[in-house]
Amino acid sequence: MSELIEEFKVEHSKILALLNEVKKLGIHSEEGRSRLLSAKESLMEHLNKENEQLYPVLRKEAEHNKTLQNELDIFAIDPEYLTRVVLEFFDDYTGGATDKDFQINFESLYAALNARIRNEEEALYEEYEKIQKD
Repeated sequence: MSELIEEFKVEHSKILALLNEVKKLGIHSEEGRSRLLSAKESLMEHLNKENEQLYPVLRKEAEHNKTLQNELDIFAIDPEYLTRVVLEFFDDYTGGATDKDFQINFESLYAALNARIRNEEEALYEEYEKIQKD
C-alpha cells in the first residue's frame, strides 16, 4: 500500500474518532466544541489533500477508463461539494451557535463522511494503487 493511502486511512480513523467524541461530549460542552474545532481542522486538511493528490489522479485515469469513471460517478461524492457542506456545517456550529437541528445536521454530516470514507477505502483507493503501479 502506498504511503499516501496509508496516511489517508489513518486520517480517516482520527477524523471519525474526533466526531464520535463530539457526539459523546455534546455540542453544548466546552470540550465538545473544542473537539468540533479540532475535527474541522483535521477534516479540512484531509479533504484538501485528497482534492489535490487523490482525485486529480483518478479523474485523469477515468478519461480513458470507463470502469473507473463509473466508480467515480457511483461511489464518490463530489469532493468540492462535500467540502462546501463540511464548511457550512462547521461555520454554523463552531461559533457556539446551537439549535435543535444540530443533532440531525451532525448525523447527516457524519453519515455522508462515513459513506465517503467507506467508498474511498473499498473502491477508489484500490484504483489509485493500480494506477500508481502501472
